[in-house]
Amino acid sequence: MRIYELAKELEMNSKELAQLVEKELGIKVKNHMSSLTDLEVLRFKKALNTLNNSKKTKVVKSSKNVIIDDEPLIDEKIDLNQAKLKKVDKKLLSPVKKHGPAKKVPPKTLIEEDKKDTKKEVKKGFSKDKQKQNKPQQPSRPEPKQHKTKTISMEDSIVVREFADKLGVPINVVMSKLIMLGVMANMNQEIDFDTASLIAEELGAKVNKIEVVDELQNLEESLFKDDVDDEGSLEPRPPIVTVMGHVDHGKTSLLDAIRHTSVTEQEAGGITQHIGASQVEINGKKITFLDTPGHEAFTAMRARGAKVTDIAVIVVAADDGVMPQTIEAINHSKAAGVPIIVAVNKIDKPTANPDKVKQELAEHGVIAEEWGGDTIFVPVSAKKHMGIEELLEMILLVAEVQELKANPKRNAKGTIIEAKLDKGRGPVATVLIEKGTLKKGDYVLVGSTHGKVRAMFNSKGKRINQAGPSVPVEILGLSEVPQAGDVLVVMENEKDAKTIAEKRKDKKHLESLKATSKVSLDDLYERIQKGEVKDLNIIIKADVSGSIEAVKQALEKLSVDEVKVNTIHGGVGGINENDILLASASNAIVIGFNVRPSVAAMELAKQENVDVRTYNIIYNAIEDIESAVKGMLKPIYKEVILGRAEVRQTFKVPNVGVVAGVYVTSGKITRKSKVRLLRNDIVIHEGQIASLKRFKDDVSELASGFEGGIGIEKYNDIKEGDAIEAYIMEEIKR
Repeated sequence: MRIYELAKELEMNSKELAQLVEKELGIKVKNHMSSLTDLEVLRFKKALNTLNNSKKTKVVKSSKNVIIDDEPLIDEKIDLNQAKLKKVDKKLLSPVKKHGPAKKVPPKTLIEEDKKDTKKEVKKGFSKDKQKQNKPQQPSRPEPKQHKTKTISMEDSIVVREFADKLGVPINVVMSKLIMLGVMANMNQEIDFDTASLIAEELGAKVNKIEVVDELQNLEESLFKDDVDDEGSLEPRPPIVTVMGHVDHGKTSLLDAIRHTSVTEQEAGGITQHIGASQVEINGKKITFLDTPGHEAFTAMRARGAKVTDIAVIVVAADDGVMPQTIEAINHSKAAGVPIIVAVNKIDKPTANPDKVKQELAEHGVIAEEWGGDTIFVPVSAKKHMGIEELLEMILLVAEVQELKANPKRNAKGTIIEAKLDKGRGPVATVLIEKGTLKKGDYVLVGSTHGKVRAMFNSKGKRINQAGPSVPVEILGLSEVPQAGDVLVVMENEKDAKTIAEKRKDKKHLESLKATSKVSLDDLYERIQKGEVKDLNIIIKADVSGSIEAVKQALEKLSVDEVKVNTIHGGVGGINENDILLASASNAIVIGFNVRPSVAAMELAKQENVDVRTYNIIYNAIEDIESAVKGMLKPIYKEVILGRAEVRQTFKVPNVGVVAGVYVTSGKITRKSKVRLLRNDIVIHEGQIASLKRFKDDVSELASGFEGGIGIEKYNDIKEGDAIEAYIMEEIKR
């Protein structure tokens, strides 16, 4: 709604209304043609009503009579527009002006004259009908209505049906108010607190907000307040190692060789792995290995904020070199910020070339210590058990440098590695204890689930009664299957665990109803401006490796002050689920060249709201990213003058209007150009060309030195001697 329209509706001056809008709403109003949204109009009317009510209350309190005392308004030199703002009738003002000298009379005489004036006003200003003599008392009536205001309570959102029931109004009334606000919601959908409060205000009710998140936050704060341990209570703990690498490079063989080396002779050959983690011992020191399928579990845990791994061992075959999954493993490890140890496997083969592996890894930022880097390279052979002990010693050396410590004498805290639903045993979860000691019979809280530890099994499938830091165990007794990456905390009693679990579940349900916010090229500029995005992370997948480097370099050159473009991963082959998981964890965009995502990857991308773009031409991708980063910035236009024509005669054409007979003095006039009508070099009008003719024929342009006819769209005030200037707005490329 325009300012002047609102002023007309409220019977106010446009200028004063504009000032009031700026004061009450904080919205800058340039002139009377500025517009307000429906929501802003409602807010302003609400503020105006509050202002008027407060002023009325002051006037009523200051007078002993029931009638509003108009004399102070006149004495304070309030003009008619301000009188309108205070909702004072002009009829009441006009007779009072005659009694200006009454202000000099002493207070007692003034009261007597007020009574006389009241009687005169009732006789003169109103009808002779006796029933209408009570009208001056009406201004005192709004006070009882304020006491009858209905108050309802709600959380951050409320279902429309429930909202209507609380207000005690038909649901169609609430829905019609929503439509007026531009909110299209049915009776089963939720509306936010601001929308509900506006509708309630319209219907004469008040809404109070209930803060429910604070209760959960207070419970969690009280739960984790003693989470920091004293330095004196900390003891060294075993390192947690994740083994990753390309397919067929010997990850499983290496793990089997490590286990075989570390077990006693009685247990040799009798190891059955029951869970996705194991623990080995060398020189009296223990090492925990995560055996879960490397990349997927590693990324899934990181996406949920769990940093479990202390060291990453990347296995590379000496005869095969660096492969796509090797690069992927390096990128995952770097993203998690953990130290890397490279195990160069299959060195017993005749075709083994460890130097080639070092050279290829150096190209990806993993440089060996012999070459001046900080990455440890260990040549091993899983088949012939060569270099296994050296690898374990290096792991212990890196762990010693990190000074990994934990307090075992406290309630346990750990992370879920994996979980499943077993037919006979129910929900089963593999937990890696980070600090404290988990005991059988403890009440535990795991994410949005809870339970009591009924049984515990170690990595060899044996029942145990307790587990300390860095020990992987399988537990039974949870109410539901938790998610990988959820944090396990031991609680004092089952009641607290159940309460927090249920509140987390409710909060999770509410969050799932809201759209998750991932980066996409469509809304990138808007989020950059809000300061939400500082880095634009990109994952590149292509059919050949040459394309990846070319695109990587081209995209990183597009970085501007507001946003930096980072290529966090590049690989050869189709877009798979691991790429989507990495993109979800790193808030990245996936770009593919001559490759397509698998069906599972497409489903996962929809689920995780990851933006996946596929291209056949590299430059199209570069243009898209450039338009997202630079091109979507506000465009800059410059004016280009095409030509000028002189009006020599005007013609009135029926059903068309005035047509100017012109002579083009310079440049040219085109049909699509904008025109400016000049009179004595002063701009009279700007608009579009409605018609352009040469004699009786329509033409696309008139060149310099030619005569023709020009009709200006929706404008007829053209006179002989005027000049018509043609121009176009040209965008300046950044």
